[in-house]
Amino acid sequence: MPLRVQTITRAEHLAFVAARPSASHMQVPSWGEVKPDWRAESLGWFDEEQGGRLVGAGLVLQRPLPKLKRYLAYLPEGPLIDWYAPDLAERWLAPMLAYLKGRGAFSVKMGPPVVVRRWSAEAVKAAIADPAARRLRDAEPTSCDQRALDIAEALRGAGWRQAEPGGEEGFAAGQPRYVCQVPFAGRSLGDLQRGLNQQWRRNIKKADKAGVKVVRGGPEDLPVFYDLYAETAERDRFIPRPLPYFQRMWAALTAEHPDRMRLYLAHHDGETLAAATMLMVGTHVWYSYGASTSRRREVQPNNAMQWRMMTDAHALGAAVYDFRGITDTLEESNHLLGLLRFKVGAGGEAVEYLGEWDFPLNRLLHKALDLYMARR
Repeated sequence: MPLRVQTITRAEHLAFVAARPSASHMQVPSWGEVKPDWRAESLGWFDEEQGGRLVGAGLVLQRPLPKLKRYLAYLPEGPLIDWYAPDLAERWLAPMLAYLKGRGAFSVKMGPPVVVRRWSAEAVKAAIADPAARRLRDAEPTSCDQRALDIAEALRGAGWRQAEPGGEEGFAAGQPRYVCQVPFAGRSLGDLQRGLNQQWRRNIKKADKAGVKVVRGGPEDLPVFYDLYAETAERDRFIPRPLPYFQRMWAALTAEHPDRMRLYLAHHDGETLAAATMLMVGTHVWYSYGASTSRRREVQPNNAMQWRMMTDAHALGAAVYDFRGITDTLEESNHLLGLLRFKVGAGGEAVEYLGEWDFPLNRLLHKALDLYMARR
């Protein structure tokens, strides 16, 4: 029997998330307040065979089409359902599609939080050194989950389409398919320190010897963070988000939970050289946005700041420290390879998710959206 899908309250949504080990920070109610251009709705999946118990939840962001009462429904890194259920498409996803279509959605996009493959830090290092490996997929994974491949097959069979990656070398227009994660579960701080490569350990010592101090900041420090972020954007050639975005994020996330978002700043001789935001839901911690100046790089503020964030995450009981998106290219000519080396050097493993999937409820409008996105 298909599950019943309907709107749930913020309290019901939060209680469901709190009962799970972890969930994406994009699948908590407060994330909807970070995105004012989208209308947010909390959805719940109810099992009548279990007395109407809430068995799934998801944050749906709804983006209306100009002049039309139709919208794109987007569940970033969600929903939070039983992805490994044998009747996934019929019992879990079909009622969601029916509900959203009834509410005016012309297309649904989602990002199953399902891991397909993992490459250990050693495997990534070997792949980078292998001239035959041009992408991560060319290298033998440390592990591969057949169940995830079965889910992908089930989605295709039900009419879902895997979204084409956009952006630059693995960095999609939506959420990243490839990320770098440092496993924390069952490991002491000493274990994590031993997992750092030689360069990381050397740089942390160098920063300490130079007198770099890493402190936690508050909302009053967001303009300082933003100045560094804007400098980073100009240096790395990407379009920065405006300062109010981060102020809104801070207000919404910390109101929901005091440790949902943290800000860290690395100081040296009275100057802030680097800053970063950290997010946490359950036992999953994310390094979210990072920023730094080109000045005094020799004192290694970024390594010092990341190590402080990792030690704090460990103290909070994190099971994973997530560096977020990485490139899937292994070619030396790609400027993003240095970022991959930096993240993997912290003992991180490369992780491939199922990626994002689309279901066109109105093929004409969905095609029009594809053309619009391609021309942006």
